[in-house]
Amino acid sequence: MKGGIKVDEFISLIGNVGFPIAVASYLLVRIEGKLTILTQSINELSKSITMLK
Repeated sequence: MKGGIKVDEFISLIGNVGFPIAVASYLLVRIEGKLTILTQSINELSKSITMLK
């Protein structure tokens, strides 16, 4: 997996803490990457708007 937890770690997590917590953790890891990209896009947009003024 890219930038996340490995499959065997994920399966171990399911066994230890339960399926709902494992799914929530997986989704948080996935969303983190998308938030980084979104933050970069917002910063670039802000710079572009400033240059237009």
